[in-house]
Amino acid sequence: MTDIIVGLIILLIVAGAVAYIIRAKKRGARCVGCPDAGCCSPKKEQEHSGCGCGCHSSK
Repeated sequence: MTDIIVGLIILLIVAGAVAYIIRAKKRGARCVGCPDAGCCSPKKEQEHSGCGCGCHSSK
């Protein structure tokens, strides 16, 4: 019985992680869970050039 409970808990954790990734991708996130708030993507780099967040390469 304990094995079934542990298996269900692991399954719930994995399902929650997959659901989070799917929702983030539907919202347009390129780097899911990125600490720079998506500022590192090429599209955002053009929009925020010089924003001072430090995630852009200097040209």
